[in-house]
Amino acid sequence: MKKFSIGYRTLKTALGASVAIAIAQYLELNFYTAAGILTILCIQPTKRKSVHAVYTRIVSSLVGMTFAFVFFEIFGYHAAVLGIVLILFIPTIVSLGVAEGFVSSAVIMMHVFFTANFTLDLFINELLLMAIGFGMGLIVNMYMPDIKKDILAYQGKTEQLFAKILAEIAGYLRNGDTLWDGKELIEATKVLNAAKTLAYQDVQNHLARKDNIYYVYFDMRERQLEIIERVLPKITALPVMTEQAPLIATFLEDLSEHVHGGNTASHFLEKLDKVKEEFAKMPLPKDHETFLAMAAMYQFIEEMDEYLVIKQSFKGLT
Repeated sequence: MKKFSIGYRTLKTALGASVAIAIAQYLELNFYTAAGILTILCIQPTKRKSVHAVYTRIVSSLVGMTFAFVFFEIFGYHAAVLGIVLILFIPTIVSLGVAEGFVSSAVIMMHVFFTANFTLDLFINELLLMAIGFGMGLIVNMYMPDIKKDILAYQGKTEQLFAKILAEIAGYLRNGDTLWDGKELIEATKVLNAAKTLAYQDVQNHLARKDNIYYVYFDMRERQLEIIERVLPKITALPVMTEQAPLIATFLEDLSEHVHGGNTASHFLEKLDKVKEEFAKMPLPKDHETFLAMAAMYQFIEEMDEYLVIKQSFKGLT
């Protein structure tokens, strides 16, 4: 059983619906409770989705009133006619790309069907209900809690996990053994998925902004993690430890101490080039196992080069 809690979206829904009904009742509109229903249908998790929801509901409701007026006035206010209206109306709003507004438009159409008399007063009444309901939904949804603190927390956790992963790989290369169970890899995947979802939500809560630097950052880290997951099995399956292992371990230890949002990839690419130079100066393998180990390590170096190039393409958070 989940813990009982009242979130900000619940509060917005309750407040918006109550105020919408109160305004419609004050104006003595017929079916005034419908204003609250229309408000509830417009409450969305982000500002952009709210604007889109209002748009689809306005268009579909106007189309619905048009269908109701034409068919009911010509063929009469009968249940069979209502069924025909819905059969033709639903494909129409689907083709217009406003199918999300079906429930809202159905509410308006039922008002017309119930009154059995489409008059100018009814038309104005429904327009006012739409204006109050959709307008209130849009207004209350303009408030969104600041999630920057949560995004920064995910950034810190991500960098902590990456530092741990790199340090553990370095420890394995230096000592030839480790008790590390790799749980940070699984945790990093979960953290990055949650972080990208939150960063995308932040984008959707800014009507003028098209991208989010933190979403780009977490996407960059996700691609780096894919590289680590790809090469790690080859490192842990080395038949023997070669002279190059401590050299790479030193580089990884240095890298693990500088995992942050800034862009220092160029500096580490230069260091990696020096590692390659030292690698090339070392004696050639004398047996098959050493050859396989050196080949795996060289491939690891090339993958780390790509790892750093990915970071270099990111302009940095600071």
